[in-house]
Amino acid sequence: MNAVRRRLLFLSALLIFILFLVVCWTAVFHLASWIYARIGAQPPELIRFLLDSAFGLLVFAGGLALLSRAAFPRHTAGFHALIDAMRRLARGDFNVKVQVKAETDGQFDRLVHSFNEMASQLKALEDMRQEFISNVSHEIQSPLASISGFARALRSERLSGEERGRYLDIIETESRRLSRLSDNLLRLAALDSEHPPFRPERYRLDRQLREAVLACEPQWLEKSIDMEVDLEEAEIVADPELMGQVWGNLLHNAVKFTPAGGTIGVRLRRSGEAAEVCISDTGIGIGEEDLPRIFERFYKADKARSRAGGGSGLGLSIVKKIVDLHRGSIEVRSKPGEGTTFSVRLPLGR
Repeated sequence: MNAVRRRLLFLSALLIFILFLVVCWTAVFHLASWIYARIGAQPPELIRFLLDSAFGLLVFAGGLALLSRAAFPRHTAGFHALIDAMRRLARGDFNVKVQVKAETDGQFDRLVHSFNEMASQLKALEDMRQEFISNVSHEIQSPLASISGFARALRSERLSGEERGRYLDIIETESRRLSRLSDNLLRLAALDSEHPPFRPERYRLDRQLREAVLACEPQWLEKSIDMEVDLEEAEIVADPELMGQVWGNLLHNAVKFTPAGGTIGVRLRRSGEAAEVCISDTGIGIGEEDLPRIFERFYKADKARSRAGGGSGLGLSIVKKIVDLHRGSIEVRSKPGEGTTFSVRLPLGR
């Protein structure tokens, strides 16, 4: 029924269009004949045809403009508002919004809503860009200030050898912090690119996890942390280097935020067509209000974790990006004072 109605409307509009065109050209022909009779001059047939055609086209276009303005005044005003909003958007004003009147039809209403949604998304992207630049500047400024301050302090001849050594240790620590920040930013840029570094191959996930646990053995032994490892045999198709960054980052966080004498668990299970890795700890935990945002770039949870870790807030963003790249998923469960569990699911097949 709707298709028949659309066809009838189209045929009606086409008939009106043709009728209006014929009326305009007929009126122009008679008007031109009257003018030629009044001035007593008759141009050649070709010249008259060209003049009549050009004049008829102008009359037809002007008539259509007047007709549309008279029949659809709200649409004309709406299109002017939409064009003005597009110009403002092109100049970088992402706060622009076109208001929709209740009496406009559905098509124009959808057009305006689509434009407002696009402007809103562009504003969100601009806000993220500004926040990212601000966070990068802050993360770089802090270690640079420490390096500069302690380098100036080393010029003093009154410092003891012990103080000089302590200042040099701080400078070295802050330099390493800057280096890690630079590496993480470059890694995120590579993962965000159109062709991220991704070289999948089939390998044993349980062996990779065991190697990751052994790689951080000095850290958890130093804090007398009990490491509980329970790994089922499982093969996956993934990029070993990227996934190694995931396990290293999660284990590093677990060790960092678990107090001395605590426990860290690493478990691997096959679950249907997926491998599930759970890395849990008995550390300081994460507040409920922070859980939805921990994978955001530069986001740091509560003050206790910030003081204990001193990281840049990019590690979990990299983890999430790599897991998404492998068509996997990552979830986190945590309670302050009780510990945190990260669960990573990866497909076993291609």
